[in-house]
Amino acid sequence: MTKVATTMIKLAIKIGKLKLKNPVILASGTCGFGEEIKEIVDINKLGALVTKTITLNKREGNAPPRVAEAPAGLLNSIGLDNDGLKDFIFRKIPRLRRLKIPVIVSIASGSVGGFVKIAGELSGAPCVGAIEVNLSCPNVIHEGTRFSLLAQDGKATEKIISKLRKITRKTLIAKLSPNVTDIKEIAKAAVSGGADAVSLVNTYPGMLVDINTGKPKLGNITGGLSGPAIKPLALKCVFDVYNTVRVPIIGTGGIMSAEDAIEFILCGASCVQIGTANFVNPSASLEILEGIKKYLKEKKIKNVKMLIGKLKT
Repeated sequence: MTKVATTMIKLAIKIGKLKLKNPVILASGTCGFGEEIKEIVDINKLGALVTKTITLNKREGNAPPRVAEAPAGLLNSIGLDNDGLKDFIFRKIPRLRRLKIPVIVSIASGSVGGFVKIAGELSGAPCVGAIEVNLSCPNVIHEGTRFSLLAQDGKATEKIISKLRKITRKTLIAKLSPNVTDIKEIAKAAVSGGADAVSLVNTYPGMLVDINTGKPKLGNITGGLSGPAIKPLALKCVFDVYNTVRVPIIGTGGIMSAEDAIEFILCGASCVQIGTANFVNPSASLEILEGIKKYLKEKKIKNVKMLIGKLKT
């Protein structure tokens, strides 16, 4: 019986021009800019880090409370609280340069012009390996669409990605929302606009009520649900899109263990982002990476790429 040594297993993945040494990524909004967890987790062992979403100008975010624990998940309404593009360039980038893994910068804006301005400024930053275009944040009012989310509008999605494609050579990742009638159509629009990959999925809308006060548990009333509760829904989105477009998919949504990550890869994800799990266990991403290695070794699979989309139906 042939044995596969862990050291022989190939984990490298390519997303557009971005080369990752393994498929495990820290999701936006769960690790800040890396500084917050670097003393706890050796993030340089991972595939990449996605920064907290930045906007053109500083945002204070939504009224507190902003986070509430939900059954099998987490409800949040942070509101894209960040210090803006200039602060990111002058204060965050010098720190991010110290990392030995690719940095993916998440960006959001209420207008096409805002997206273009941010992406244009980031294009010259050597430490920025890719741009994750957050088209699915429920906390931004968008111009030029009758939908509450840009990622609910195929034409707006294609327009923004195509505008960004013209001004940057960085790898573009479209972060899409599951809150649509047919996510396959939105994914096709993103790819048509020039996206190198799609990230699936952002949070689902939800709310919680405190029966003692009779008030919502979030200051913004509603928020985005993440965590294990949404995993089955996110898996279906990945499976549907994998059979529709031919660009890499980054799977996210309730990944708490290596088993969860492997499910996403089998359904078609090339990489996975670890989000809510970081709040429960800061070392979750490294444990998931080791679990993927162990699984590949046990199954005698020499390359993680051989697992992508291999769901037996």
